[in-house]
Amino acid sequence: MVNAPTPNETIEGLKRVIDIPVVVTVVSEHTDIRARLEAGTDIFNVSGGPNTASIVKQIRNEFPYVPIIATGGITSDSITLTIEAGANAITYTPPAQAQLLRGIMEKYRSQWDD
Repeated sequence: MVNAPTPNETIEGLKRVIDIPVVVTVVSEHTDIRARLEAGTDIFNVSGGPNTASIVKQIRNEFPYVPIIATGGITSDSITLTIEAGANAITYTPPAQAQLLRGIMEKYRSQWDD
């Protein structure tokens, strides 16, 4: 996986020397998707913040068979929108362990406060 600023020439070079799919990150609707594909991109990783679903839809409309991985956001609604826009897969960063355990620990502590 290469970051958004990676030049197309670098992608072309990667395709000449490695035999695995090249995943290119897209962060803006202004990315020249066709040029990225011509350079050898196999899969797009869309990470456009609040614009992710829109970027996915734009790519999907023009290139219906290109694999797209996308960040889904932090809510089930934003994840659903991104899938409906055409993402093949969603990447998700779950809450930190401390966030997950906070409620459980508060419950345990309250049992001892009685």
